[in-house]
Amino acid sequence: MSTPTSQSHQVDLAISGMTCASCVSRVEGSLNKLPGVEATVNLATEKARVSYAEPRTVDDLVAAVATTGYTAQPLAGRGRSGQSASSAHVPAQGSRHGDTGHFDDGHPNDGDDSATDHMNHEVMGDRALRTRAAIASALALVVLVLAMVPPVRNAVGTAGPWLQLVLTTPVYLWAAWPFHRAAAVNARHLASTMDTLVSIGVTAAYGWSVVAVLTGFTADLYFETAAIVTAFLLIGRYAESRAKAAGRSALTSLLELGAAEVAVLRHDPRTGAWREDRIPTSDLAVGDRFVVRPGEKIATDGEVLEGRSAVDTSMVTGESVPVDVEPGMSLTGATVNAHGRLVVQATRVGSETTLAQITRLVEDAQTGRAPVQRLADRVSAVFVPVVLVIAAATFLGWLVTGHDVGTSLAPAVAVLIIACPCALGLATPTALLTGTGRGAQLGILIKGPQILESTRAVDTVVLDKTGTLTTGEASLAEVTTHGRLTQDAALTAAAAVESGSEHPLARAIVQAAQERSLAVPSASDFVALPGQGVRARIKDTEVVVGKAELFEEVPEPLRATLTAPGSTVLVGWSGRARAALTVTDQLRPSSAAAVQELSDLGLRPHLLTGDNEQTAKVIAGEVGIPARQIAAGVLPADKHAYVAALQQQGRVVAMVGDGVNDAAALAQADLGLAMASGTDVAAESADIVLMRADLHSVGTAVALSRRTLTVIKQNLGWAFGYNTAAIPLAAFGLLNPMIAGAAMAASSVLVVLNSLRLRRFAD
Repeated sequence: MSTPTSQSHQVDLAISGMTCASCVSRVEGSLNKLPGVEATVNLATEKARVSYAEPRTVDDLVAAVATTGYTAQPLAGRGRSGQSASSAHVPAQGSRHGDTGHFDDGHPNDGDDSATDHMNHEVMGDRALRTRAAIASALALVVLVLAMVPPVRNAVGTAGPWLQLVLTTPVYLWAAWPFHRAAAVNARHLASTMDTLVSIGVTAAYGWSVVAVLTGFTADLYFETAAIVTAFLLIGRYAESRAKAAGRSALTSLLELGAAEVAVLRHDPRTGAWREDRIPTSDLAVGDRFVVRPGEKIATDGEVLEGRSAVDTSMVTGESVPVDVEPGMSLTGATVNAHGRLVVQATRVGSETTLAQITRLVEDAQTGRAPVQRLADRVSAVFVPVVLVIAAATFLGWLVTGHDVGTSLAPAVAVLIIACPCALGLATPTALLTGTGRGAQLGILIKGPQILESTRAVDTVVLDKTGTLTTGEASLAEVTTHGRLTQDAALTAAAAVESGSEHPLARAIVQAAQERSLAVPSASDFVALPGQGVRARIKDTEVVVGKAELFEEVPEPLRATLTAPGSTVLVGWSGRARAALTVTDQLRPSSAAAVQELSDLGLRPHLLTGDNEQTAKVIAGEVGIPARQIAAGVLPADKHAYVAALQQQGRVVAMVGDGVNDAAALAQADLGLAMASGTDVAAESADIVLMRADLHSVGTAVALSRRTLTVIKQNLGWAFGYNTAAIPLAAFGLLNPMIAGAAMAASSVLVVLNSLRLRRFAD
């Protein structure tokens, strides 16, 4: 592999036409042969990330890919080292990447760098593949009825074979064209894949049948075999394409989190006053001042100049309790201003913001993932050439022993038909369909076959705290009083004052009073103290709820609660604090048992949280995670780095999370599991989505994935074993083409029945 020198650039290329690991190897090898080029190709994302040095250009990279039989186009959004591609337009960071190489027609993308055009092309590719699958299925069903249903076959009489020929021809020539094209590309490079098996098998069945109809030398036809195999495999490819598209949309969702517009402050030299202008967020520059009103997203990373408020930072930290901010504090773009007007000065914009960095982490983790090497492709690399040699040897062997061409052709065709990968093609789709269907019934969404292999070797599970081990919602955990004041009286007074506030802590206190059916009196003269608390008058007493700084005297028992896990506010009057109310994120009831279940599955649990270390230790102790396997106060980049560090130690890591802050770690992990109760970005970055807000689903997902993978391997073992045993029989003339077709159908039935056993998987 070459090491880039001189001025280094980086670009992402969308590679069109790849279908297996051998395709990846050829594209990667061709690029890395160029001096000054270093490339990594990812099959799952259909992308190549290429570092190159001048005078090499993007045109050179595209040409190198073209020599392998595939096509490449530069994607928007990648240009590091202060440079973009030199001979093809690659815009600045911020546009989403779009993967446009599709199975449908082998067309490259249209060269337009906009995110919208990339997404449109992706949708068009899926739509074309769906159309092929639908038309092939409809025609194959009619052919199957004509061939296999005696009343229909007798009714059409001698016209039956000709009808089958007419209906199967578009399936073979048009619907199966992607398989034929991929097989031809592989053949030019002396390689074979699953597509080669499909193309050869379908061609053997169709070709034999066409010759039989035209010459009339036999009544044995296999049009239904060619049509059904094509239809089944197209349906499987469409399902796979949709799973890939769902994963790629994570980056789009990340970018959509940001604010579209911002109210920027402009100084009017004529009046000397500041005015607000609404502009696109993309037009913001470092140093610009902008206004953020209650409920609005913060447009970009910045520093508070004026105002006090509470900001929902769960997008970055994952923590449910908003952070109080005041002048001089830093803010992160895409977080939400809970209440109060803020004036913020932009400190980072565009590709330098925290949101953009999270986006890059997700993209880097996806691109850096090892290429998926399907078992069927690896075996077929040897199997297909062997089948071709055996078929040719069979024909020549019968011919040289004195048999005529027609007699010699029959066993050779039987070899090809018996090798037709109907069972092989059904092995993964049927098991995946059944396993994922059962998973959906259990609230578990598995996104694709490549994910199942990850579950086999997973030995470590990293758990996010908020929204995963805990509910992710703030609730009143404890009321501590001093003196003769009762807990209910303290909560009643606090709820009366907080009923006028929209702060999440206030809502938790008011909700707790409602749940206890307390008679909360009305308060008057409500005053919000931004960043500190609130005060209001209950009858003739002014009651204060907020931080310790609002009170002249805080008794020691109450002061001690301020360092407890969670967020604590004090309640008092006449300058003296009388009670402390602690609001925390509650542990899910099933978390402790679920962590034990994961340990029983052989997984070592780790805890990650953006909360403080004391809170993390309390939660970890309650669920049984050792202190040495805890990381507190972590940001998104820290979570990503933590997972990567475990992988460098040789661990195979599963990550469980629910927030945007978990997206990069979910993508980096060998197996990402997202709680669907969290954000769409987390769900899209993950490999498995858990629809139930219950950590027990993690253990169930791992067990179901492993069982599904076992069934797939059983199916593949049977499919290849059947061929290994049956091919010699066909070669020696013990299986004529008709019996070979029946045996192949029986093999497919066995594979389907084996897959259906997954429907009985118990939670």
